[in-house]
Amino acid sequence: MKIICIGRNYAAHIEELKNEKPGKPVVFLKPDTALLKGGAPFFHPDFSENIHHEVELVLKISKEGKYIQLQFAHRYFEEIGLGIDFTARDLQDQCKAKG
Repeated sequence: MKIICIGRNYAAHIEELKNEKPGKPVVFLKPDTALLKGGAPFFHPDFSENIHHEVELVLKISKEGKYIQLQFAHRYFEEIGLGIDFTARDLQDQCKAKG
């Protein structure tokens, strides 16, 4: 399984974090262990004091494709739902400072 994420695509959140608005979508990956399955709880980690959450739109892609026309896009996913993305902002800020 591959989890593909699109970041910096919500203007108000970009402004809130004082980030630069990208010219192209920011694409990044998450490991499949980032998914909590079977109703497993999320535990606030001890290593961060600044956990932020964001509600995300989630699509389960069921077919491979490339250069798919908009009118056919619905044929390539089988499920749609909501997810919550948790970010340790204090650790993220430390990583950004180091480049």
